[in-house]
Amino acid sequence: MLRRSAKAFLLLLLLGFVPTAAAWNAAGHRISAMIAWENLDGASRLAVTMILRAHPDFDRWLARSKGGDPGQSAFVEASTWPDDIRRDRRFYTAGSEEPTPTLDGFPDMERRLDWHYVDRPLDPAANIGAPAGEIERQIHRLAGVVGNPRTSPAERAYALPWLVHLVGDAHQPLHAASRYSADGRSDQGGNAVVIVNPFNTRYPVTTLHRYWDDLPGPPWLRDSRLAAAVGGLTARYPAPRNGTAATLWLNESWRLAGDHAYPPSGDEVPTISPGFHQQALEIANRRVTEAGYRLAALLRTVLASSVAPGADAPGQPAARAVSRETRSSGH
Repeated sequence: MLRRSAKAFLLLLLLGFVPTAAAWNAAGHRISAMIAWENLDGASRLAVTMILRAHPDFDRWLARSKGGDPGQSAFVEASTWPDDIRRDRRFYTAGSEEPTPTLDGFPDMERRLDWHYVDRPLDPAANIGAPAGEIERQIHRLAGVVGNPRTSPAERAYALPWLVHLVGDAHQPLHAASRYSADGRSDQGGNAVVIVNPFNTRYPVTTLHRYWDDLPGPPWLRDSRLAAAVGGLTARYPAPRNGTAATLWLNESWRLAGDHAYPPSGDEVPTISPGFHQQALEIANRRVTEAGYRLAALLRTVLASSVAPGADAPGQPAARAVSRETRSSGH
């Protein structure tokens, strides 16, 4: 039975937490994107770079990185864009804010918070109707947009960061599952569950969802430290055999949520134990790595018909042809 006690609710208010599904933090998404980039062939790298050049935030993404391949830099930074726009005043939250002016080629400026997850009940007997969240449908739709060369450059530039991001989200266990109370209330993928985390001195009291989001590493992880983290993870976890089916990824996450995402303690505000924390770290590290491999496989598939003829052979950094000096300043 779910219990959101006055004590737990007060802790949330004091710490400024609002129960909304976020995602892997920036570190998790950058790790997955970097792994995907390393597993793209040269033609696919060139294709995604050219798509991202049409995005209005392309220059901003390059400015965050300390040099190197501009295609890789933009791709990695674009992975966090669907979370970044939560704090971007160009965008709005439907139902609580007025619509904002639409950028050229974008479908709208809505933050689309329900694209990040699906609140599938962990108890199959729960009678809740259709669960909230659109992640699976949006992954399928966005992949079609990215892979369609007849779609406008602006539409593909909008869709690609979303696709990169949602593949990562689909691998976070609490983006695919929720616990429900007897009266049908969802814990919103652990966002309504308060925990004590003795392994994070900065946020010792947090939500279970945020605890899982932050497991891949600090949000400032970039450049050489990001590369080192990626090297360690890919050496440890080989590419999974199965690849590009979002239904499979979400089913895996749902099972992991049921088996491992919730602390076993019966306390209203459980404390994360060392054993639980080590297991959660292992799961999170494996899942962000699998997301990277699978994102690469998905992009290679959807871009196969739209890559430029004569692009570099697999493994060659074709995207280097787009230099920081010659990029379009208007996009």
